[in-house]
Amino acid sequence: MMSESAHFTFGNEAEIEDLGGGLKRQMLGYNHELMAVKIWFDEGITAYTHSHRHSQVTYVVEGEFHFMIDGVTKILKPGDSCYIPPHAEHGATSPTGGILIDTFSPAREDFLEE
Repeated sequence: MMSESAHFTFGNEAEIEDLGGGLKRQMLGYNHELMAVKIWFDEGITAYTHSHRHSQVTYVVEGEFHFMIDGVTKILKPGDSCYIPPHAEHGATSPTGGILIDTFSPAREDFLEE
């Protein structure tokens, strides 16, 4: 069974996981129904095209991102967001490098197993 995060997460204390390939991830909060994650992209990095059973909303904090969802690509900048339905093929490239906040429902169990 999945645990849940602490009620408060402090950005300067929470672990930042180096995923390799110019990506880093920090867990912000979660239970079995919901998860929020901060993602850093180095300049020019592409996150591979993939799909999953979770609903996802992504918010752009910093940088420029070229998001592809089900074959449609849009450029997102700080303050922009996108909704990715369950099982939709999606991926992103950041020509500038940047930071995203990803939210998932239900939580991504695979993020906690790694």
